[in-house]
Amino acid sequence: MEFFIEPIPVWAMCYLINGDSTGLTDQEKALADDWWEGNNVQNISPASDNNGTIHPYFTHYPAFGLPTDVLECNVMTF
Repeated sequence: MEFFIEPIPVWAMCYLINGDSTGLTDQEKALADDWWEGNNVQNISPASDNNGTIHPYFTHYPAFGLPTDVLECNVMTF
């Protein structure tokens, strides 16, 4: 197993963590699924600071998709 940190789009968090695709387009769901399967992801969880707070920010280079707000997430892969 490998662990690393990736900037995951905020819009995909409910889908990737809870499996809830409410509000996602078919294209957004496909982007998330392709990233998940292509990287053999097993689990993700938002990374927090020492106070337990997560900090979304905008980036031009999310793990997948177009530039957007992201959360740094701990990613576990095989």
